[in-house]
Amino acid sequence: MMGRLYLVDDHAMFRDALRVALTSRGHEVVGESDDPGVGLADVQRLQPKLLLLDLGLGCRSGFELLAEIQKRRLPTRVVVLTMAAHPHHVVEAIRLGAIGYVLKGAMLDDLLLAIQKALMGQRHFEGPVSDLMAKALAMPEGDGVAALSDRERQVLMMVVRGYSSAEIGKVLHLSSKTVDSYRSRLMSKLGVSDVPALVRFAIRARLIDAEEV
Repeated sequence: MMGRLYLVDDHAMFRDALRVALTSRGHEVVGESDDPGVGLADVQRLQPKLLLLDLGLGCRSGFELLAEIQKRRLPTRVVVLTMAAHPHHVVEAIRLGAIGYVLKGAMLDDLLLAIQKALMGQRHFEGPVSDLMAKALAMPEGDGVAALSDRERQVLMMVVRGYSSAEIGKVLHLSSKTVDSYRSRLMSKLGVSDVPALVRFAIRARLIDAEEV
């Protein structure tokens, strides 16, 4: 089954190579972006059948786009294609509606299988991703992340990456005061008192890598 696909990844060369590989197998790549906001607007406008989404997008996160697609109940299905190989990432992607999860180190055939199954409405979490899911089930509950709303998670990810309240507000279309309220509430839920402690929590919970801050 061939499909209309959209790519979101912050590496242009990777997108180029992926586009060539997909079109050579009969798929149509209708657009691409390295930004969640642009990607969301394009998905709404172009209505691709499937979105291939990286989770690490520079200062932004693919989780933001997943959350918006779920919130708006858009029909586009999402397969995560990422380097992020932590149990939490897999669980969070599934929670936000991803129908597949493929690591960038996988063979092209594995990605093509995930795309094929997604186009048919079937899930694909095989190989190393299945192992990550099993590890997630074995991890203790109550790390605090599950208690956060989708918006609080968005604010958390941007705070730990150094965004100011004004910058976050501009991206999320919120006032600085509202952003401060979200930040205060999420820090209270996580039991941290300042931004450095919040950054340490995010690294410990594998929400970000230490190299990102």
